[in-house]
Amino acid sequence: MNSIVSIRDVVKEYELGTTVVQALRGVSLEVMKGEFLSIAGPSGSGKTTLLNLIGCVDTATRGVVEVAGKDTAKLTERELTDLRLNTIGFIFQSFNLVAVLNVFQNVEFPLLLQRKLGSKERRDRVMNLLEQVGLHTHAKHRPSELSGGQRQRVAVARALVTDPLLVLADEPTANLDSATGNQIIDLMKELNQKKGTTFIFSTHDHKVMQHANAVIRLADGKVLARESAKDAVAHALSLGEAPAEAPAGARV
Repeated sequence: MNSIVSIRDVVKEYELGTTVVQALRGVSLEVMKGEFLSIAGPSGSGKTTLLNLIGCVDTATRGVVEVAGKDTAKLTERELTDLRLNTIGFIFQSFNLVAVLNVFQNVEFPLLLQRKLGSKERRDRVMNLLEQVGLHTHAKHRPSELSGGQRQRVAVARALVTDPLLVLADEPTANLDSATGNQIIDLMKELNQKKGTTFIFSTHDHKVMQHANAVIRLADGKVLARESAKDAVAHALSLGEAPAEAPAGARV
């Protein structure tokens, strides 16, 4: 099995005035094609920074980040844009849907940017995905007319509509109640198994972590271990880490 992400001795530093903050401290990681991988750790451990480097929205201070066999530090801005658009899908904890577009238009948007498909092909692909996520009857709804769980389903469909090799999800269940969050993770895993798409998702909730095929445990910008989900959850429980609480007003 080939790797789709290869990270070697990566350091990421941020300058805050005269202070240098090390977000990642010599991280090395291999992600194989088709994996359903969780990046786990407490807030501030470096999860989002790591996903941003893999997603080509940030650059490493030192070290090598390869995505789909390409060293991202050697790519031009246009090549990075192409990699993000055609190889990587993104799912955000805040959904990031466009409020003035309906569900269909939000999912179709990446295809319009690609400019590869005609209108009928775009429609067929979007409606097929909306059916897979259970929202084909909501195609004309605006995001404001949807629940949190439904909006995240739209975000999942949008991330997958370009048939990316890799999907990155940053705390995709953080703004959902636990039952709906589990449904979203189950949906992602089902699509991973059907399409063979690689998923990397971050979480600090061991109830979400347990769905992964493997868990990369981060703390203070370092990889502590690569573990099975069972071992990672047991470790979290041994430290007395409670699952994340659903935010007030979270809805299915």
